[in-house]
Amino acid sequence: MRRAERLFQIIQILRRSTRPVTGAALAVELEVSKRTVYRDIADLMAQRVPIAGEAGLGYVLAAEYDMPPLMLTPAELEAIVLGAQWVAGRQDPLLSRAASDVLAKIVTVVPAHLRPFVMEPSTGVPPRLDVIGSAVGDAIDAATLRDAIRSRMKLRLLYRADNGEQTERVVWPVMLGYSDTYSILIAWCELREGFRHFRTDRMVAAEPLDQPISETRSQLYRRWEEWRASKLTKAK
Repeated sequence: MRRAERLFQIIQILRRSTRPVTGAALAVELEVSKRTVYRDIADLMAQRVPIAGEAGLGYVLAAEYDMPPLMLTPAELEAIVLGAQWVAGRQDPLLSRAASDVLAKIVTVVPAHLRPFVMEPSTGVPPRLDVIGSAVGDAIDAATLRDAIRSRMKLRLLYRADNGEQTERVVWPVMLGYSDTYSILIAWCELREGFRHFRTDRMVAAEPLDQPISETRSQLYRRWEEWRASKLTKAK
């Protein structure tokens, strides 16, 4: 790790910690000696980075310290690229375009020496073999589902089960999730009076209703997490 990257990483470590971080802990994470850490801390202080503390006691970064938002390390850039590649490969045109746009914006603002980490990354997402040569996609626009989640409005679904049977459901959408081969809508189902996961490729129709959900998103999400945890416990 170059010195400039190490100084940046020290700031990142201090930013994410809610308590003083010792020089020894910094040295372990950065894989350098404590002497190097103390020297780097002194250099940051000399550059007026508001770090308080001293050797042996720990260091804290002032809460009001503001750092340029795109001071990214090579590893962070490659993590962003990997995530954007994965999103771009989903059958969701809006998010796919957004992922490509994000990468284009990052390329224009990062320093020249970091651009290869975006344009020529060392990591990548393999092609989806399940969709190569296939024109089959979801009948429902994912934007419709996301809008219902954000606005906390109920949805009327016409849903096709494994056996081909179609049922009509009124659901309270919680979250839209993606796997490698399909996407699912996590929702509370009024018909079943419980949480269900609906594959979007089995949705025949999805109609937003002018009926607000009685719970906040956080309440609904928390209930779903508790339901999922209980299912996982029973499966063990």
